[in-house]
This record gives sequence, structure tokens and C-alpha cells, in this order.
Amino acid sequence: MENGISIYPGLDNTPEENLALIEKAAACGFRRLFTSLHIPETNTAALKRELSELLKAARQHDMEVISDISPATMELLGIKEFSPQAFRMLGITTLRLDYGFGLEEIVRLSRNKQGIRIQLNASTITGKLLSALVEMDANFHQIDALHNFYPRRGTGISEEFLVRKTMMLHKLGIRTGAFVPSQHRRRGPLHDGLPTMEEHRDEPSELAARHLIALGIDSVFLADSLPADEELAAIGSLAGDQVTLRAKLLTHDPIQRELLTHTFTARADEARDCIRAEESRALLKKQHGIIAPENTLVRPVGAITIDNQGYQRYMGELQIIRHPQTADTRVNVPAMVEESEVNLLQYITPGRKFSFRFDT
Repeated sequence: MENGISIYPGLDNTPEENLALIEKAAACGFRRLFTSLHIPETNTAALKRELSELLKAARQHDMEVISDISPATMELLGIKEFSPQAFRMLGITTLRLDYGFGLEEIVRLSRNKQGIRIQLNASTITGKLLSALVEMDANFHQIDALHNFYPRRGTGISEEFLVRKTMMLHKLGIRTGAFVPSQHRRRGPLHDGLPTMEEHRDEPSELAARHLIALGIDSVFLADSLPADEELAAIGSLAGDQVTLRAKLLTHDPIQRELLTHTFTARADEARDCIRAEESRALLKKQHGIIAPENTLVRPVGAITIDNQGYQRYMGELQIIRHPQTADTRVNVPAMVEESEVNLLQYITPGRKFSFRFDT
């Protein structure tokens, strides 16, 4: 999964802070950088001074540079004629087309020979536009999409809207990204965070990112100016196309603790009361381990359970409880999903990968 950071030369951060952010992000595994070249509050003189150095640093770390582009951008950058080659020479590798680009121009740009990728606005895309791109034989191998972020409180999109637009794009094989805000230092002028989804505005960035991944988003971008080191580390380590749940360990047993470190697949034959891991019993057999009875507690929603030796051939069966169940001496409760994460259980559908993240 290739996640990204965002940098806005000529706005909040000093050039030194922006360069340091690129260094830290690259060390955390980030491979994409988003920037916008037409924010009204930007100091354009500072932007022109800082941009080339930032693009150079991104190239040194082999980062894809995505730039929000409008026709006015050419004047700002001193580009006489709009062409992919001109942006490639600057170090911009993906053009996010904003207002002012017609259908024919999008199709033409998608066929460029310079390897420049074209990025659609996932939040404003329509079925009509996508159908037209198909009919006009656009090159979808060079197209992806990215949702908007929303600086003004109350204007972010809903989960239902994000999922609907993303599914439209995925049907054509278009990978789609979205933004989460930082809770550390927020970009001006409003300083209210830059989320795609409104419900993420005041949530921890890692939880918001894992929610987006659970919803099918392919790439998560930290939108704000200067995220905390902890936010970079957490989002940089996220794996794609799986639901990751933060949980609390309740056992010191090394056999159960080792089992809980794996990535699991939700069984295709979905149970009414729980999410069943497909691989857990086989993994235990490979360990040649024995699960002794321990913490055979009442099982509330979010309890992570492992069947002990009392359940005979079911020993090692790992479940996440979706409907409360009474205590059973044959079932251990070695961990609990954090209460704030229980909402993510609904996205662990049959065949979906899931894993746990434990605070140490």
C-alpha cells in the first residue's frame, strides 16, 4: 500500500520543516507526496522559491509527486504551453486535474507518452463522465483518483457517499485515495483539519486511516501540514486491503500471543454471532502448541477468543465476537478489541483479511 503526505510550499511550514517531513516520511515508508499549486492563501513568491528544492528532495526518495493542477497553474510555474513533458521536467509525476479540463483533454492526457499519470477528483466524478471516458478509449492504465479534503468544519463527505463514488471507480479498475487530518499541527488558514470524511475531523489519524482502508480506499494521505512522528510511523506501516484492529492483550501465554500476531482471513461461511478466522487452527498445529484454559470469561462484543484444549479438535479456533455470549470453560478470551474500534468489525466481511495491533 502506497500512502502519502501533503506539502504546501508558501503556506504554513518553513522550507526546512517541509524538507524534514519528506525525510521522515520516506523513512516511514511513504512513497507519495501531494501538493496543491493553487491555494488562494499561498504566498506565491515563497512557493516559487521553495518548489524546486522540494521536488528535488522527493525525487531523491523516489516519491511520486501529485500536484493539483488548474489552467492557472501554468502561469504560476512559467509554463508557456500545457504539456505533460513540462511537468515531468519539474519533477511532477501525477497531475490531479481540477476545474478547467474538458473530457477530450482528459482523454488526450491519459495517452501521454511521458509516463505522467492523470488523477481524477474522486469526490466529484460522475457515472456519465466515466462512461464517456470508456467510450472515448481513455488509457485507464495511467489514471487513478483521489478524493477531496474539506478545510471547513461540517463540509466533509459521508461514508455512504465516499463508498458509492469509490465503487464506481473500482469497477473500472481505478485505484482511489483519500485524506485524513493530523491531530498535531493543522494547516491554515482555518486550522480545522483536512479530512475527506467529516467524521474523521477530530479522530486520531491512524484510526481514520484504518477506517478508510476498511472501506476499500487504496491509498491514504495525511493532509495537514506537519503531522506528528507517531502519526507518520503508524500510517506508514499500514497494510492495504485488510482491516486492522487495535486491541488490548489479556494473556501472558506465549502460544496465544504468537497466534494473535498473524493476519487472518474471515471464513466464507459467515457465522451469525462471530467472525471466524480461517487459518488459526492450522497455524496452531504448526506451532505444535497446546492452549490451556485461561480467562474463560463472558464474551462481550469485541472479545477476541481462542478455543482451548477443552474444545478438542476446535482448539486454536480464533473468533471476534459480534453478539454477546456467555462464559464457556472451553473458550479463552486472550484479548479485547478497543471499544473505539468495534465499529470496524462490520467491514470484516467473508474473505476479508484482518489483523490486530497491540500497544506495547
